[in-house]
Amino acid sequence: MPPSPESSPEARVRERLADHGFEYDPASVEIDDAEAFARLSSDVRAWWIEQFGAFVPENDGLFTPPQKEAIPLIDEGTNTLVCAPTGSGKTLSSFTAIIDDLFRRAETDDGGLENSVYCLYVSPLKSLANDIHRNLTEPLEGITDRLESRGESVEIRHAIRHGDTSDSERQRMLDETPHILNTTPETLAILLNSPKFKRKLETVEYVVVDEIHSLADNKRGTHLSVSLERLERMCETAPTRIGCSATVEPLETIGEFLVGGRPTTGGADAADSDGWHPREYEIVDARFVREFDVELSCPTDDLINTPREVITDRFYTQLDELVAEHTNTLVFTNTRSGAERVLHNLRERGDYDESNSGCHHGSLSKDRRAEIESGLKNGELDVVTTSTSLELGIDMPYIDLVVQVGSPKSVASLLQRVGRAGHRLGKTVKGRVIALDRDELVECAVMLQKAEAGFVDRVFVPERAQDVAAQQVYGMAINGPRREAEIRGILESAYPYRNYTDGEYESLFRYLTADYDGMEEKNVYAKVWRDENDPPGGEHHYEAFDPGTPLIGKRGRLARVIYMTNIGTIPDSFSCDVYTRSGDEWVGQLDEEYLDTLEGGDVFVLGGSNYEYRYRRGSKVYVDPTNARPTVPSWFSERLPLSYDLGREVLRFQREVLERMESAGPPGVRRWLREFPLDENTVRALTRMFDTQLQYAGVGSVSTDHRLAIEVELDREEYQRNYYVHSNYGRRFNDGLSRLLAYRCAQRATANVTVAVADHGFTLSMPLNRKIDIESVLRDIDPGEARADLRASLSGTDLLKRYFRINATRSLMILKRYKGHEKSASQQQVSSEMLLGFAEDKERFAVMEETYREILEDKLDVDAVETFLSGVESGDIDVSVGRVDSPSPRAFGLATLMASDVVLAEDESAVLQEFHDRVLAEIEGDDSSPSEPSAGDGTVDAG
Repeated sequence: MPPSPESSPEARVRERLADHGFEYDPASVEIDDAEAFARLSSDVRAWWIEQFGAFVPENDGLFTPPQKEAIPLIDEGTNTLVCAPTGSGKTLSSFTAIIDDLFRRAETDDGGLENSVYCLYVSPLKSLANDIHRNLTEPLEGITDRLESRGESVEIRHAIRHGDTSDSERQRMLDETPHILNTTPETLAILLNSPKFKRKLETVEYVVVDEIHSLADNKRGTHLSVSLERLERMCETAPTRIGCSATVEPLETIGEFLVGGRPTTGGADAADSDGWHPREYEIVDARFVREFDVELSCPTDDLINTPREVITDRFYTQLDELVAEHTNTLVFTNTRSGAERVLHNLRERGDYDESNSGCHHGSLSKDRRAEIESGLKNGELDVVTTSTSLELGIDMPYIDLVVQVGSPKSVASLLQRVGRAGHRLGKTVKGRVIALDRDELVECAVMLQKAEAGFVDRVFVPERAQDVAAQQVYGMAINGPRREAEIRGILESAYPYRNYTDGEYESLFRYLTADYDGMEEKNVYAKVWRDENDPPGGEHHYEAFDPGTPLIGKRGRLARVIYMTNIGTIPDSFSCDVYTRSGDEWVGQLDEEYLDTLEGGDVFVLGGSNYEYRYRRGSKVYVDPTNARPTVPSWFSERLPLSYDLGREVLRFQREVLERMESAGPPGVRRWLREFPLDENTVRALTRMFDTQLQYAGVGSVSTDHRLAIEVELDREEYQRNYYVHSNYGRRFNDGLSRLLAYRCAQRATANVTVAVADHGFTLSMPLNRKIDIESVLRDIDPGEARADLRASLSGTDLLKRYFRINATRSLMILKRYKGHEKSASQQQVSSEMLLGFAEDKERFAVMEETYREILEDKLDVDAVETFLSGVESGDIDVSVGRVDSPSPRAFGLATLMASDVVLAEDESAVLQEFHDRVLAEIEGDDSSPSEPSAGDGTVDAG
């Protein structure tokens, strides 16, 4: 019997549940979301109960926590950011109210839905769009079948449109337009300029941006934010914006990034504005609704004295046991080569082959990745290794364990990766982190403790990117002519441009209108014209606008073709051939991103041999063979950098360790560390490392959130003076501060200063016969001068050359595709080097300014460097400089920079052992010894 329409929502829900014969008693379970559930139409409710009714007891209702809050908000047309962990129902929280609305309208509207798009789903990955497409098929077909069983014919179409979509499929979408369109940020930008398809977007009422946290911190997200503002102006009604995010911080920033706002200038709607104000939105914060079972382990309590082969054997034994104990295990490593190596070794050691194991990363073919994804979705693979490619996207319901090898470098990344396990609410998220490097041991211990405490690293959104602005203004001009106030208003409505200045705006248009002498001689032509509408009869009169109205329009007959074939923000990359300077012998290839880390004099490993970097010419790199130790590890460009926020937490942790060491000694530190999610090996290894550090170099040798420790070592064998700077703020910060310090030190010492950068600090090296007071150099840097000095230090570097090429291509100063010809990344580099001098000579040239901005702010974290220097200047951060005869235990990683990728460690262990022996010899020479025994020496730990 159908539920009585007069009954309460809860009673109606209970009656529906009773009809399905679930194992539990529907009359006795708690249903705390009946009011929200009753908002849905009867057919959608019935389908939902059939699919998810069995999980009501686990959810305390019919919806998961994010669904309970989000569905009513979306139903009311409220812009909504849904932040929840993987497997908590984010996707359905976004789509359920939308699907319900479309079915209602398809049933009641004469003729059904229009032949146009109602819901736009934007995802960062094509694979994610494909997965959502499959997941949408199930509810749409299920609800349609229910309607058809009653003789009602309703059609809701959905389709995918991205770069791989064929011409025939695109044409079909014009004839039979999907009501729900899945796409990527790049394809959306193209659709907004498609003469025919853009009209299909005028009916969009919902925009879902999935995995928004992975877009907000880069220029793909910047581009998308402006595209959404352009879409807003095209639509008949302002679309409801829904953002789906994994655990992220700050939520308000991501929310404002999603919805945009009212600009300070630009148009009648902003004439009375007193500043940028975001549109109204609500946040559904369900970040911590899942239970976590995470632990950090280490194969030994002594990573120095235990032979590397023993550590490796224990690691693979532990990994094999973990895989055997679980249904499906996903193993994350920090490099693609690491993922390959782990899988290879597992297969060599155990019963694994292609039928039950696999590897997934971006360098594999699309077909191979799809095969692995299918195996995961179907639960066919016992273990899969990966680097970063499986952090986002596909639903993997059978994974019940995630193993992270080494540090994922941020709490957010840890939660995203570990969240792949138990991909369903009510299932415990189980993760095991295995660290085999001493510095990562500290990092991971803090990371897991902060994850349990609900800490999340912040996302930093790029600000006022001129290359993206150039693309988007060009695209709007192609759809013009348009009022200049409207174009500026659209741009400044996007969150990344909320603080866009008049100077930056004018600089952009000087570039776009080619208002610099010599641009055309360099084959860089004007892309837009900028003029006031002439009176009737004038050469530039447009009837749609009043005379005197400032307008923007496109230049060139091929403008639309150039725009459609060249837009996007993901840079092309290439490999450089490496030659010796003497003999011009080819020795291998380097990825150009790796070259960002190299300066003249740096030493790296290629093909098993060491080479000193000298210079680069286009796509050729010239080196000298050397026996010197490497200064830049082979994995440098591939690994994610440590987050700045996590680095600060590590420094706070180190202060607490010192305080407890002083008050309660090593036993007190061990007792405290056992409150963390750590195994006993980790507890002992951490305690021993800090105890040895203090005995060797004293309290001042350990950096904290209130102290920067610097060690000075005289390496007479290498004839170098090394400064080990323990700035644990992450690689971006350290890259910025090290360049700044090296620039100042080189000026004072009149010597070449080489730099080696890691996440936990950096090393400055100069000839032994040169000496500087590094504390004085650091204290003398005016925070207000840091940006200018850092900018000056970039002159002539490969980093500047590469980023100028990337930004010149994004700004369409260099065209990747033109009249059927395509420029490779290496050809783009050659073109950009011919333009670089020209751009540097021009005042406030937008592409050049954006290149410096991106390097300084996004890559070198200059804002954090300025904040740190202000702390030094005010005395909030002390600078402690100590002389050592050999690197201290906390400097071992800086002294080698080669012991981080566990799986690939080929062995710096001999060097580490030598350092360690020197430290112990000096401690023993002072008639003292480390006070913590080894766990295997037969002693009993009373702590």
